[in-house]
Amino acid sequence: MKAKISLVLIALAAFALASCTSAASVKNIDAHPEFYTDNPPVSILVMPPINQTNYVDAKDYFYYTLEAALANKGYYVFPPLLSMNTLQENSAYDSELFLEGNIAAFRRTFGADLLLFTKITEWEKHPVGGHVDVTVEYILRSTATGETIYQRKGTFDADTTVSVNGGGILGLLIQVAATAAKTAATDYTTVARACNYSTLDMPAGKYSPLHLVDAENAAGANPTSAKWDVSGFTDEIKFTPEQVSAAETARAERMGTTGESSASE
Repeated sequence: MKAKISLVLIALAAFALASCTSAASVKNIDAHPEFYTDNPPVSILVMPPINQTNYVDAKDYFYYTLEAALANKGYYVFPPLLSMNTLQENSAYDSELFLEGNIAAFRRTFGADLLLFTKITEWEKHPVGGHVDVTVEYILRSTATGETIYQRKGTFDADTTVSVNGGGILGLLIQVAATAAKTAATDYTTVARACNYSTLDMPAGKYSPLHLVDAENAAGANPTSAKWDVSGFTDEIKFTPEQVSAAETARAERMGTTGESSASE
């Protein structure tokens, strides 16, 4: 009996190891082939977020954090203010109506290749524990096919604790008060931008130096979680001339290889 149990445990362990290995080895080009076609998506229209929290302002606050995150990835993002006005004028402000519906009209109206839907499921401050939590699900759908080509759920936990060394009971009280004050003062939009930064790992778009170069990179995990102190955080991405040059070389080599393989076929 023990021998049978041991064999079962060994088989389960081997299966789990194989599953982890195969998941970790999936490349971007295999996980997200739609981004590596001859006509990859270039433009993204950000739909108004779907707010599933009790914080009524989360929808508007979060909406305006997404433009920079997507532009940093190399995509053209339709201006949020103009987009929001147009969506409201055309009764398309409620994204829930289009999350699983026909979205071809957005391709005709805006010329957008992709629609980004987001669902905010957590938006909360914890003064006692010293953290601010934001959880968002990101869904990219193709306006050409209606298919979901990228999906991530990310949780970001902003650490707002303040440490006070020594001081006994008084020091502890000061630490609790300082942590509560820092938590209250932490800007939700900063935490949201950090969530975007740590979660969105879709293949680089046409306007990024990393476009096509990341094809062989391992695809990211889903869901994801991250935690750090957001004091001084910036989501701005800068590439050095050396990085740009290396990316251009790698992209040229990849396109040359792809062209050769196509010609041989």
